[in-house]
Amino acid sequence: MNPKPLSGLTVLITRPSNQGEGMQRAIESNGGKVLPLPLIEIKALNDAQAIQELKDKVLQLDSYQALIFVSNNAVGYGGELINNFWPQFPVGVDVIAVGPTTADAAREKLVCEVSQPSSGMTSEDILDLPQLQHVKEKKIGIVRGQGGRELLANTLRERGAIVDYLESYRRIPVNHTGAEFCAALQKAGVNVLTVSSGESLDRLTHLLMDNRKIQQLNIVVPSERVERQAEQAGYQRVHNAGGADVLSFVSALGELGINQE
Repeated sequence: MNPKPLSGLTVLITRPSNQGEGMQRAIESNGGKVLPLPLIEIKALNDAQAIQELKDKVLQLDSYQALIFVSNNAVGYGGELINNFWPQFPVGVDVIAVGPTTADAAREKLVCEVSQPSSGMTSEDILDLPQLQHVKEKKIGIVRGQGGRELLANTLRERGAIVDYLESYRRIPVNHTGAEFCAALQKAGVNVLTVSSGESLDRLTHLLMDNRKIQQLNIVVPSERVERQAEQAGYQRVHNAGGADVLSFVSALGELGINQE
């Protein structure tokens, strides 16, 4: 009997707990082991002013020409509020999603057509879409969590668009200590690290406290940007999965499993 493709791998999953379960199941079903240690948790908004600002923008949703969802969480939290105010999604608003998983979630949640980049799952890939090339004086909403990268909004504004953030959730750092975190990795025998964003990579690097032994492990990242960020932070074996979705990560881990044989 052939061994399963991820046999011999013990993988650190740093995704929020509500997102890491699918990846854990996929890894374990392919013979790998998992240590789930979320670095960031996703929470609903709790500030009254932020909640009201989001509601005000959703109430004016039909004034936007395009709405961009940057993550599954954006669809989950933002889409829920949109459905509360718009039982039928307003006509004339183009919906764009960062990747296939987010696009599928948006189609199901909002019952509308959704565009996505044909290749790649980053802000840069979204900016290459034909419908975002000529956006002068168009009103575009970006549904996201509080904080995050500014590239998408800044570039669209440079192209003449009027851009609003519809910030629909919070990202909260999980309170690990560096010593306890490193000890947990070593006890579990982790031999592959994974991060799904640059923010998660920063948190991981902080917790490792220049632990060079752990930084020499293979690390799987979602994009070229995070790959460069990891290399600059001192990681020596960086692998770009080419997407943040579970399938992309499991495929990248499979390549590592093959190379271990």
